[in-house]
Formats: sequence, C-alpha cells, structure tokens
Amino acid sequence: MLVELSVVEQRYHAVMEVLGGAQVTEVATRYGVSRKTVHAWVGRYRAEGLSGLVDRSHRPVSHPWRLGAEVEALLVQLRIDHPRWGPRRLVHELGRAGVEPVPSRSTVYRVLVRHCLVAARARKRRREDFVRWERPGPMQLWQMDVMGSVRMVDGSEAKLISGIDDHSRFAVIGVVTARATSRAVCAAFVAALAEYGVPEQVLTDNGKQFTGKYGRPRPSEVLFDRICRMNGIEHLLTKVRSPTTTGKVERWHQSIQRELLDDAPLFATVAAAQEAVDGWRAEYNTTRPHQSLGMAVPADRFGAGAPRAGLPLWVPPALVTTPAQGTPEPNAQPLTPPDDAAVVVPETVGAMELERAVPPSGNLAIGKQQFWFGPQRAGEVITFWVDSTTVHLSSNGRYLKTLPSRLSDRDVARLRRAGARAAGPPPAPRLPGRLLAGTAVEVDRTVNAIGIISIAQQQLSVSSVLAGQRVTIRLEQRLAHVVLGDGTLWRTIAFTLPAGKLARLQGARPAGPPPTPPTRPVRVERLVSCRGGIQVAGQRVQVGLPHAREVVTVQVDDTTLRISNESGTILKTVPRLTDQEVTRHKAYGHRSVKQA
Repeated sequence: MLVELSVVEQRYHAVMEVLGGAQVTEVATRYGVSRKTVHAWVGRYRAEGLSGLVDRSHRPVSHPWRLGAEVEALLVQLRIDHPRWGPRRLVHELGRAGVEPVPSRSTVYRVLVRHCLVAARARKRRREDFVRWERPGPMQLWQMDVMGSVRMVDGSEAKLISGIDDHSRFAVIGVVTARATSRAVCAAFVAALAEYGVPEQVLTDNGKQFTGKYGRPRPSEVLFDRICRMNGIEHLLTKVRSPTTTGKVERWHQSIQRELLDDAPLFATVAAAQEAVDGWRAEYNTTRPHQSLGMAVPADRFGAGAPRAGLPLWVPPALVTTPAQGTPEPNAQPLTPPDDAAVVVPETVGAMELERAVPPSGNLAIGKQQFWFGPQRAGEVITFWVDSTTVHLSSNGRYLKTLPSRLSDRDVARLRRAGARAAGPPPAPRLPGRLLAGTAVEVDRTVNAIGIISIAQQQLSVSSVLAGQRVTIRLEQRLAHVVLGDGTLWRTIAFTLPAGKLARLQGARPAGPPPTPPTRPVRVERLVSCRGGIQVAGQRVQVGLPHAREVVTVQVDDTTLRISNESGTILKTVPRLTDQEVTRHKAYGHRSVKQA
C-alpha cells in the first residue's frame, strides 16, 4: 500500500539520511533539490528541531524603507481626526508636521487600506489622460452659480450664490439669500466687483437670473447682462444641460456641502447661515490647501485682485439705493449711465400710453400680454392705454375695445423706461344717445363645464368651480360683476360690450341694487411643490419641505391665509399680503398625484 508523504516528512527523511552518513549530493539528487537546500534543512533541524522544517514566509523580517511606527501612528490619528482628508492632503499635513522623509501618496494609501480606514479600489485613469483648462492668471475669468441645501429651522431652503476665480480657485462670492432672484444675484455680483475688481470674463449657466437669451416671447437683456455690458465684462454661457463646464464652482459647492452644510444644524435666520458661510469661506481662501494648486492656498495665488485701469465700476442705481448683505456700501455713488442705460423709476406708476404698429401676423405683444387684431389691420398704428388692471385700445382717436390687463406695476414701469408716456383719461366708447354711459344691465347665464359663459358672442371666463350653475352677470360701464343666486358677489372682471350689442343683448334687464361682497372665507386647494412652497392669490407661502407633493387646503380671508392638511391639522397661518382675487380653486397635478 502506497502512502503519500507530506513535505515536512520528506524533508525529515532527507535530514535523517544525511545525519546517518549519506552523501549530500546523492540525497539532493534523490529528492530533486539542490545541495544548498539540503544543507539548509539540516541546519534548521539542528537549530529548531522538527518545527524548523515547516514552510516559512519569504517576506523579509525588516526593510530599510518601511514607514516608521511613529509616523504610521501619526498618519492613522490624522485620518481619524479628519475623516475627509485623502492621501494627498495627509501627505501635505505630514510635511507641515515636520516628518522627514515625507512618505509618498501611494504609501499613505496603503497604510489607510491596511488599517481599514479607506476601501481599496481599482486605479482610475491617470491624471495625464485628462485635459484640464485653466486661465493663466487671476481676474481673467469668474465662474458663478446658485445652489440650495441651506436648510432653515422653519423647513424652508435658502440659496447660496457662489463665485470662483478660475485661475486661483479663490471664492469671490458666497452670499446666502432667501430667494435667488435676479436682484439678489446682481447685488452679490456687484458687491464682489466693488471688493475685488472687474474680471475680464464671467461664466454662468443659462438661468433666468443670469441671461435672457431664452426668454419668451423673445430674447431680452436682463440686469446681469447689463452689468456685464456696462463694465466691459464678456459674459460666457454654458451649453444647455452641461454643468461640467462650470466644474470649478460646482466642485466648490461639493466642498461646502460636505464640510459645512451636511454637518451644520438648521439655521434660524439667513444672517446666521451667512455668518457660517463667511467663516468657512475665509478658511477656504486663506488656510485650506487646494490639491489642484499643488497644495497652495487660493489667496496666495489670487493676490489682492487686479482692477482694470480705465474701467470704473458701473453700478445700477436701483442696487445702490437698496443696502443689503452682499450689496455695495450705502455711500457708493453710481456712475452717470449713458443714454441707453437703466434709469431709476418707481415700481408703482400710473397709467401709460404708447403706440405700436400691428405686424403682418396681426398678433401684437406688449410686455408679456398679447393682443389679436387680425392680418387685416397689419400696419395700422394702435394706441394703448395701459395700467395694471385695464388695457384700452384705440386707433386714430377711435375707440376699439377694452381688455383686462395681465401686466403688473413692475411691467408698467418697464414700459415707462422703454419710452411710454404718462396717460391721460382713458378713451370712452361712443354710446348711442338713448343709452347713458352709466347704464347697468343684468343677464342670466349658465356656466359651462370649463367655467365659461357667452355674452353677445364674447366669451367670459368665470370659474370652473361654478360649472353648471346659473349666475347673474351685471354689466356696469367696463366691468362685469358675477353674482351668485343668493345675491353674493363672486368676482369682478374687466369686460366691455359695445353699445350696439348692449342694446340688442338678449335677456337683458335693468340692473337692480349692487351685489353685496362675499363675507365668508374662500377655501382653495394647492399642491405643495418639491421645494415646499405654494402660491395663493399672487402670494407665495413656504409650507415646508416635509410637506412636499402633498395637497393642502388654504382658507383665504381678508387678512390671513390658514393652511391645513388633508386630516384638518393647521400647518401654518400667515398674514395675507396681496389683494388679488382667488381665481383658481383646484390644485394643479392633484389627480396625477392620487393615481400615483
């Protein structure tokens, strides 16, 4: 019967043969090894006995280049104290701590893997394979963007307006604001220009705060574009849906998100969030080494900025007169703008008049409101009498029609800055002698399924909530009052009916006493956005991110807005800040949410 011997047993038999007087050469030939190996077996057996014949590791007992135990302990402690520091940062910190010689980045990586402080992963592409672009000097290009994730105690989310110098990675802008409006972005930008100087170029995405290139119905110049143009700054835009183009400011967002915002408690006020961001930005600019700069500090590479000679800073007067955080100093004086620059106009102005020629299509736009005249009136000059409630149209002194205005006071102010003149009395329709201008009539109509009624072949949108109900329309001068069956006034709409049609209006009767305004509060439904907000009667209300995509009920009265969830729990009560009528009672997207 054959029995297979183990390796240790074979070595032991070879040693016994040598010790018994056999020649080493014969034994080595018989066992298929060299004479040196046989002598090593014999020596290990004499020194350690049978245990000396067991297989041993070929790893050297010591190595002159092995990292010292003290340095390895210091390295592990630095990583434990600062979990976000990678091998490159740890090598830099060991050098600052006076370690000689400084270990390589690969050595530090292997130590972290050995102590299970990082997970081993396959090598990425070499850095030499990536093509990096960078301006050769500071103040040649700034990158700007807006991010969220600044969490507040009340459940809302503030915004962070950021700006980075492309060459030095110096953070020139870091302003926290409740809403990233165009005015807030421009105020932060102008404040940075006043502090650091005017760069040659600025790179942004295609947000509405930065550009009007994709505005509707046509492209326009927004305030940010005007600031760049007036100060000689070339405004560069990224391609649509290409965030990697502004990669440096996006990387800055990632750093502040991981190192500050993720670990910070909820902020009570915007001022508290701004204080925390200012402290982190100061450390980032002056203390924190940057890997892409060879572990240099951004402030050392940025210097003190470089204002360009011969180009004094132009500041929009509206921004100078409104001191706020991140805005220019209150005593700053704007330069005298050229003829085509912005002129400060109060946002609340009276009615304006202007003339426009009808285009060949017959569709004429004033601001964000369009007016249909038809191709047959192409080339005719129309006079517009415009305010925030009504638009009167006339041609060569002849009254045409009156429409409800969709323009706000701010839109009317823009028309004035664009050359419109202060308006006189509105044009009045020419009524037959047997009808007085103040004649009021009433007609009864049934609201159709989509909330519309018809009066003399003119459609009037009442409300889809009243679908199928019989209502009374009181026509008084250029207004139409919608009255319910109990005599309560539902709403008032700008509506004009020519005198000829008014005389032939079927079912018309002399109007009775004026309707009484509603005394009960109005209840409407709203779908909370993904940002936690709703809008009621032109007023935006922040319900809170925990209620995103929920349907809430809003009770609207003269002074307050009371918000409750589906179970009837009151979520928030806020003062009512607008006097606009409630025109929408249902929640957009409510049906799709229920199906989901």
